[in-house]
Amino acid sequence: MAKYLLLKHYRGAPDAVNNIPMDQWTPEEISDHMQYMRDFATRLESTGEYVDGQALSPEGTFVRYDGEGRPPVTDGPFAETKDLIAGWMVIDVDSYDRALELAGELSAAPGAGGKPIHEWLELRPFMAEPPTVTE
Repeated sequence: MAKYLLLKHYRGAPDAVNNIPMDQWTPEEISDHMQYMRDFATRLESTGEYVDGQALSPEGTFVRYDGEGRPPVTDGPFAETKDLIAGWMVIDVDSYDRALELAGELSAAPGAGGKPIHEWLELRPFMAEPPTVTE
């Protein structure tokens, strides 16, 4: 088994199919989208492939060590930014191909009019310990 992080990117542009920005979806469309995410996670829980996941608020703060003892803090992400990490999910699957399959399915979450939004997902494997060599 290998763990992968699925980062949900909202690119700040209208969705790929309907040309309607997410902030203009109806409450029902938002509810349907969120239910799709919950159903997806529940299904993966039943197969043992779901580890965890959360939606993220659009507000955030960037922090970086400055070498002086007090890190500089910058507001962000910003509204004019094209990319926003909207949420994440961790899966634990048998292969990279399975991770790709699930990421593609998650990208099909419904948006305006109930059509798949073709959301960008970043698929990142967790770092693993190198194999131990014994002689």
